[in-house]
Amino acid sequence: MDSPHGAAVTAEDFGLKGPRGWAFRGVRLDAPPGALVAIEGPSGSGRTCLLLALTGRMRPSEGRAEVGGLRLPRQMAAARRISALGPVPGVSELDPAFTVAEHLRERALLQRRFDGSLRTLLRPRAERTAAARDRIDTALAAAGLDPVTLPKAERTSVRDLERLEALRLSVALALIGRPRLLAVDDTDLKLSDAERAEAWELLRSVADSGTTVLAVCSQAPGGAITVRTDNTAATSVSDTADVTEADATDASEPAEAPEATTTEKTTDEGTADAFAETGRA
Repeated sequence: MDSPHGAAVTAEDFGLKGPRGWAFRGVRLDAPPGALVAIEGPSGSGRTCLLLALTGRMRPSEGRAEVGGLRLPRQMAAARRISALGPVPGVSELDPAFTVAEHLRERALLQRRFDGSLRTLLRPRAERTAAARDRIDTALAAAGLDPVTLPKAERTSVRDLERLEALRLSVALALIGRPRLLAVDDTDLKLSDAERAEAWELLRSVADSGTTVLAVCSQAPGGAITVRTDNTAATSVSDTADVTEADATDASEPAEAPEATTTEKTTDEGTADAFAETGRA
């Protein structure tokens, strides 16, 4: 049963086939709301494809899955609205030229543009600014990132962040939208043992707060619900090279703008407005 916040995730014989064969196949999963789910396997075993399929960003080829009571692939657009991506290479990466403040401000503006009600948009500017700041501060606290500790505080560029700091920033940006499901790719990539433990502690704390977490990794931590992908596909393919988000378009649903992030490069006017307000060309 779903909670008011976290989203239960279930899958049965879930599979996705690309031009070179199956990215993953036969996946089974039963995770309650607020669970920490580790998608474990070697690089190239379809981990990222599974992550994107379970968040409504890739169209599955067979089987069934539900996210927060939403059936996939029939309700992919609705699944995208209740989920958010942390770092996913090639899909939702941080812009190295942006500062921490620019990323945070842009995401808050995009959140207001795409998800705000008419009443919210008509509120006085001071109220909107205060509400955005409150969302940002709450997300930063949940991600364990204190900009004051960074070399140039919020003016620190992404290129100057340590790997764990960048992960925390990506998670904070995702949490600004208050998703029911958070998806994170390459959780333990290029991290020391101590940093890896911190990363899992972060994601576990997000899950403990009620948000369901899906995290791709090479080795799952203890206590997580684990789904392995290395034995699910008859033919292994590169995680995202041959199965793109364009394959995820559901013909039964009207086309919608993808989740608004810095690197998904949407051309919607709202994105242009956000860039303008952050002072970026």
